[in-house]
Amino acid sequence: MNIQPLSDRVLIEPTAAEEVTASGIIIPDSAKEKPLRGTVLAVGSGTKDEEMTLKPGDVVLFGKYAGSEFELDGKKYLMMRQSDVLAKLV
Repeated sequence: MNIQPLSDRVLIEPTAAEEVTASGIIIPDSAKEKPLRGTVLAVGSGTKDEEMTLKPGDVVLFGKYAGSEFELDGKKYLMMRQSDVLAKLV
């Protein structure tokens, strides 16, 4: 995959949603919680006002509705601005 984010954007691979079953009830994919954690795959070059502090491999937390979701080669990815990332896990 060759995707290079522009400006202050980051490409994130969200972690898989956890399948929760209670009392034998199977939760359909549409009802699963959207993951709020992911791994940074690529970063843009930044802007003159914002230096990029994230780098590929960082595990980050982001808001529930942050970024734009898209699918490529059967995998889901998120593209968002660095400022939409809430925290980096260390």
